[in-house]
Amino acid sequence: MVAGALVVVLAALVYVPVVLLAPLAPATAAAAEWTAPAQPGAQLMFPSYGATAVQAVGWDESLTTSGSTTPLPIASISKVVTALVVLDARPLDGGEGPSLTLDADDVALYEAYRSQDGKVAPMTLGQQLTEKQMLQVSLIESANNYADALARWAFGDTAGFVAAATAWLAENGLTSTTLVEPTGMSPSNTSTATDLVRLGEIALADPEVAAIVATPTTTVPGVGVIENSNELLGLDGVVGIKTGTLDEAGACLLFAADYTIAGEPVTVVGVMLGGVDHDSLDADVQRLLTSVSGAFQTVTATTAGDVWASYELPWGAGTEAVAATDASRLVWGDVTVTASIETESVTTGAAGDDVGRVRFQIGDEEVDVPLVLDRALAEPDAWWRLTHPDEVLAAG
Repeated sequence: MVAGALVVVLAALVYVPVVLLAPLAPATAAAAEWTAPAQPGAQLMFPSYGATAVQAVGWDESLTTSGSTTPLPIASISKVVTALVVLDARPLDGGEGPSLTLDADDVALYEAYRSQDGKVAPMTLGQQLTEKQMLQVSLIESANNYADALARWAFGDTAGFVAAATAWLAENGLTSTTLVEPTGMSPSNTSTATDLVRLGEIALADPEVAAIVATPTTTVPGVGVIENSNELLGLDGVVGIKTGTLDEAGACLLFAADYTIAGEPVTVVGVMLGGVDHDSLDADVQRLLTSVSGAFQTVTATTAGDVWASYELPWGAGTEAVAATDASRLVWGDVTVTASIETESVTTGAAGDDVGRVRFQIGDEEVDVPLVLDRALAEPDAWWRLTHPDEVLAAG
């Protein structure tokens, strides 16, 4: 009997430290169910005529078109190309640029364009203006005689301008755009709606052009007060860019608008060609811009504290792996959102311990969110270890 008792004591001396000190098997996380957020597709309000395109700058997936895809006459939108080509050759560098003295050939342009019912502004022989003032009258007042005189000053003659414009268009990838003169009076000045959206983005990226096309009115010495031909300027966030009117082109508008959507700045560039008149076209542009801004939505993939997985341990302890931060993005239309989760196996841990991550694919963007323990995981007490040897020793 003494021997038997000794065996029991010896067994206890071995058993107790083994089960009290043995490492415990880690628990793996069970992923929670997740439903991807859904959002409606963009429903844009396009007119039935001509050609239209619109895009939010930096949101390539937002480029949307309607109507003709072939090059159409662009009328005075041509003057945006003229301004950019001139500035490429003769940059202002933040100033006024050099002074120009108008000669007899320049002054003759007034009557030449007026006789064609083209928009003109006053010119006098010997009149001096800066390059910037010439640009202002060309873009704000849309004066054909000033656009022509500016192009001749920069390149010598119309042929020199056309050669420079053709090269500039090719360099900037505007391969569906053709200019045969600097004003837009010729219906042979043509482009596609998608090319013109790109042109608008280039214009906005040029600080001189962007500032001029956003100017409602200004005074130019020798010319007087000039008013922007874009009647939408200042309405619905519109900050430019250029009107166009020609029998063969109809009413046209290359436009841009700035918005703040869900706290983020968004610039929209678009064009409409072939309107019946500017009043109806302007109304169509306003409807389109409203639908474009409405197509942006905030997708919330997760918020801090959302449960993404759970841990359950044999001794009754349990906790959740939760999102450490919010994850939301401003998106255009109905983007696809997916999630993949990676978690670590754990036995113990403090609240807030990092235990993995959830990776979201929101459209083309990847977003990682850390997963942390919602509450602590404590080790089992000694009694549980002593009374559950199978679970304890299974880890070994």
